[in-house]
Amino acid sequence: MYKNKKVIVVMPAYKAALTLEKTYLEIPFDLVDEVILVDDASPDNTTEVAERLGIKHVIRHDKNKGYGGNQKTCYSKALELGGDIVIMLHPDYQYTPLLLTAMISIIGNDLYQVVFGSRILGKGALKGGMPMYKYIANRFLTLAQNILMNQKLSEYHTGYRAFSGEVLRNVPFNKCDDDFVFDNEMIAQVFWKGYEIAEVTCPTKYFDEASSINFQRSMKYGLGVLRVSVRYCLAKLGFWKWSLLEI
Repeated sequence: MYKNKKVIVVMPAYKAALTLEKTYLEIPFDLVDEVILVDDASPDNTTEVAERLGIKHVIRHDKNKGYGGNQKTCYSKALELGGDIVIMLHPDYQYTPLLLTAMISIIGNDLYQVVFGSRILGKGALKGGMPMYKYIANRFLTLAQNILMNQKLSEYHTGYRAFSGEVLRNVPFNKCDDDFVFDNEMIAQVFWKGYEIAEVTCPTKYFDEASSINFQRSMKYGLGVLRVSVRYCLAKLGFWKWSLLEI
């Protein structure tokens, strides 16, 4: 417990057998009460590794539901367990679990109800090996999204995210996309509900075992992100019905 608030780490996993243990062992269990791992029908032994590590809540999808579909299972289970602070930590060791302490304290002290670990604050992304084309695309998309959504985030595309239980109960995340656009639809829903998002500087690592999407899927993702931001802008201006965004 952190100040009588139940802290749950959720880990959406796909082919994470080689990196899961290293990630899991760095979690600060003096603050974290529960860990949930959802294996999205991995072809490797991710589930077996999770069970060997003693992760209490391991869920395996029979069929691959996609990155967004995986998160839906993660957050639904976290709410079922009564999570007051829920942090998504990728089990591929791209984001350091050591940052959990800071993210938990921000929500636990009622400063913000949503916290992102940003790879762009400082120079963490390029230092960590982010491909230049992804860095440029990240900068372009973030600029466009900030203009369209009237916000000032350093990036919209980090996978390191913490939410209060209140936010997850009030945001209709189950209506969001099942693929990677889920993350940006979640951001739009968070802002629409009037919540603010805090950011903390996050070092990152790019290596062979870390998860990533190829160029073709990156293009599809980028177009989807812009679609969400344009629809959000039109809804704010009264030209689009917001309920249409709640897919």
